[in-house]
Amino acid sequence: MSLPHSQNLPSIILVRPQLGENIGAAARAMYNFGLQDLRLVAPRDGWPNDKAGAMAAAAGIVIDNARLFDTTQDAIADLTYTYALTARPRELVKTVSTPEQAVRDAIHRLSSQQKVGFIFGPERSGLENADIALANQIITVPVNDQCPSINLAQCVMLVAYEWQRQQSADAPKPEGSNPDYAPMGDVHKLTDFIIAELETRDFFRPPEKRQSMQESFRNMMSRTPMTQKDLQTVWGALRTLLGKFQKH
Repeated sequence: MSLPHSQNLPSIILVRPQLGENIGAAARAMYNFGLQDLRLVAPRDGWPNDKAGAMAAAAGIVIDNARLFDTTQDAIADLTYTYALTARPRELVKTVSTPEQAVRDAIHRLSSQQKVGFIFGPERSGLENADIALANQIITVPVNDQCPSINLAQCVMLVAYEWQRQQSADAPKPEGSNPDYAPMGDVHKLTDFIIAELETRDFFRPPEKRQSMQESFRNMMSRTPMTQKDLQTVWGALRTLLGKFQKH
């Protein structure tokens, strides 16, 4: 059985989840509060997973309709704005919000016809910098410093609960025209192209800093959502610059 599609609901992305039971509990938390779109990135024990279905209970329909992806980049390619759940912002510079603030922002974006998603990392270590760099914004939960780790399903429930709590028929509607935001997959293609061109010019030096430099570049490109016009402008500028380089 398929779930009715609704563009006004955020997606939940679980990156490299380890236990089927946690996937099922996360799906149950989602469905408790009206969320439906579950995306799984390379689950450790493969997919489908019987333990996930058993733990999901009445939310089995969310499990049955979950979509599987090889990479985080693939899982968020059709979205226009994403939030990464992490215990700390680390060295990547992004807007940092609480779940309440982020959900409020997400509701506003969804009402502007954007497609948003919340990204959660694996149970043992959380999201890696490479995953966080792809997101537009970071969410951190104010917790006890002596016990900062939150179970995956509990973390999903925090976001899902905030989503349901903040829903209101009287929520203010955005004024003015809605920007034509580009899917993140298109932004990633542009970023991949620029990084590849910079590689040919030996930009990422020294070699031991190559990965961190590329993560920082991806982080910079994903920090602010881009419109389709933005993308066209940047592609046009690149074609002009590369044409000049090739003439020399």
